[in-house]
Amino acid sequence: MAVMTTALPAAAVAALNGRLHQLALRAFMFVVLAHWAEHLAQAYQLWVLGWPRPQARGVLGMPFPWLVSSEALHYGYALVMLLGLWLLRSGFAGHARAWWTAALVLQFWHHLEHLLLFVQAQTAHPFFGAAVPTSVAQLVFPRVELHLFYNSIVFIPMVIAMYLHLRPNERDLAAARCACGRPGGWL
Repeated sequence: MAVMTTALPAAAVAALNGRLHQLALRAFMFVVLAHWAEHLAQAYQLWVLGWPRPQARGVLGMPFPWLVSSEALHYGYALVMLLGLWLLRSGFAGHARAWWTAALVLQFWHHLEHLLLFVQAQTAHPFFGAAVPTSVAQLVFPRVELHLFYNSIVFIPMVIAMYLHLRPNERDLAAARCACGRPGGWL
């Protein structure tokens, strides 16, 4: 029985990085773009509409403000992004994998910052003598701007990785475990 339970997750990861890689990447990119929608809506609310920072809560934060105040929304996005980058990594080869790994490393730090905020919100005990949950980098940079920066530095290598993955050189194509970069592979 132990072999079956350990083989099943490995088989699922293999499928996600093989025959299901295109579908998994599309689903993952949907989550990534939803995350961007949150941050871009918040930026629009702040800098175009002129709303005060506490009222600028993004798309889902408007009808469900507890998602923002509890840090559940952005911690959830950060965790899903970290897991997606990690789970889908072995489907990338060569240069695309290097860029995907860079995005994973950057997202790991981004996730830690959101975890720190989530813990503070759940315990109602802000750190660093702050009045509200505060991340490490937020001690130096404003929160909205900081998270736009974090999302950008994760997203840029991810986009480069996707481009290289879908248009691989011959060496990377030969090493690929999926059909994404083959003619007709990404429909």
